[in-house]
Amino acid sequence: MHPRAGTPALPEDLVDIDALLGAYYDLEPDVTDPDQKVVFGTSGHRGGAFRRAFNEAHIVAITAAIVEYRRGQGTDGPLFIGRDTHGLSEPAQRTAVEVLVAAGVEVHVDARDSYTPTPAVSLAILRHNGAGTSEGVRTRGPGLADGIVVTPSHNPPTDGGFKYNPPHGGPAGSDSTNWIADRANQILASGWRAVPRVPYERAIASELIRKHDYLSAYVDDLADMIDFEAIRSAGVRIGADPLGGAVVDYWGAIGERYGLDLTVVNPEADPRWPFMTLDWDGKIRMDCSSPYAMASLVTRMTAEGGAAPYDIATGNDADSDRHGIVTPDGGLMNPNHYLAVMIDYLYGGARPQWPSDAGIGKTLVSSDLISRVGARLGRRVIEVPVGFKWFVPGLIDASIGFGGEESAGASFLRKDGTVWTTDKDGPIAALLASEILAVTGKSPSQRHAELVTEFGESWYARVDAEATREQKATLAALSPEQVSAQTLAGDPITARLTRAPGNDEAIGGLKVTTANAWFAARPSGTEDVYKIYAESFVSADHLAQVQAEAKDVVSAALAG
Repeated sequence: MHPRAGTPALPEDLVDIDALLGAYYDLEPDVTDPDQKVVFGTSGHRGGAFRRAFNEAHIVAITAAIVEYRRGQGTDGPLFIGRDTHGLSEPAQRTAVEVLVAAGVEVHVDARDSYTPTPAVSLAILRHNGAGTSEGVRTRGPGLADGIVVTPSHNPPTDGGFKYNPPHGGPAGSDSTNWIADRANQILASGWRAVPRVPYERAIASELIRKHDYLSAYVDDLADMIDFEAIRSAGVRIGADPLGGAVVDYWGAIGERYGLDLTVVNPEADPRWPFMTLDWDGKIRMDCSSPYAMASLVTRMTAEGGAAPYDIATGNDADSDRHGIVTPDGGLMNPNHYLAVMIDYLYGGARPQWPSDAGIGKTLVSSDLISRVGARLGRRVIEVPVGFKWFVPGLIDASIGFGGEESAGASFLRKDGTVWTTDKDGPIAALLASEILAVTGKSPSQRHAELVTEFGESWYARVDAEATREQKATLAALSPEQVSAQTLAGDPITARLTRAPGNDEAIGGLKVTTANAWFAARPSGTEDVYKIYAESFVSADHLAQVQAEAKDVVSAALAG
């Protein structure tokens, strides 16, 4: 833990934006260095310009690869593009537009020439491809749209990110991203400067550019998602902190459009993020699930002896695909706790038009409290590997009504049971907290306390353990038979999983369960560590025992 975690950023913590932009344009990657190549994780390619991992060369190559990929897939409609507030996002979008226009792609950019949240891009793709019509979403055929979101999510200000969303509107699957990354690296190696481009000022004035009002389209459609009348009638006071992210202008528009008592806590957008408090490691990071990054909002809501200024306060990360919920009585909610509360509320009668057989989507590293709530509701709980992409088919055909990740990302169906977005949506999760308070008279943290009374308290944490590249590769390819342990923290092991039970896809690691606890181990894609997620329904001490024994179980399996 950094000694200044949770304290305001100081001038020496801030990135030099001019130097950052210089690095984007002036530095070139060494394609023989694995850390400087194009690598797509669960949320696109991310990297830092100073580290030669996110530079003009990368974006030219990735965009050119996307052009080839979409042609190969027969995707010949428009491409919707949006960016967040990171310093590298605007130059990267400009580079992408230059390549796309030169390739003859029709590009839909923000009508305000401003920031665009990830869910607004997903919504635009789905609407173009038929969402809300009698035909439903088309994922094949002529005229289909796809999209790019330029964002590294909650990463520090020095980083950039580039995500591709195919015609289904959600994160691209590994088949797509592996092809795009491989082709991009080939272009980097063979000479990225040979990729045709149109200078930006000419490109943006081209007839191939269309201005799309992402903000109005998104804000207007929210009436299909949230019971605003209940929120207004209850007089819920909302404090929405965009954390300097892409939703900064959207929150004011939402409050005005629906007549809410809503205050935009911090309307400032500055790519240095000087208004943030430092995260656990002393870095500026827009992680709305972190009590350190959210410290100023939490302090404002829970100051001892003072009345809270809002009934519900919320935060979002830089591209607004994640949510943080702060209540006067509970502080910042654990993401797993709020996922369970949302599920209990939505499936417990709040959305009567949803299909009666719509299941609950959870990642295998999310809390088992979700499974217990689902069992009581009589709903299937569909457990999938890490990555929101696994929820996309179910959200489109409404075989799942809600998909959520332990990292505070979720989306769910419209009130009428049709698809909303197939990427994570922070604002709807934040707004639902106010609806829950308005309809039930209880805050989400109070609702969670009721679930604890019903199902028992749980302790959940994630820790990292050192691992070499070779050990990480071995962990990703484990089979259940390689796990010889019979007990975990005093209880018999009930399952050893290397494939997710909800869709039989490889989890890229290992999950071990007992009646009272579980752990999952997955290799990091960016560091020489593996991540251990664990939960105990016994005690904090029991969780620590599970974590310690998890390392032993994994070490034994890696040793063969």
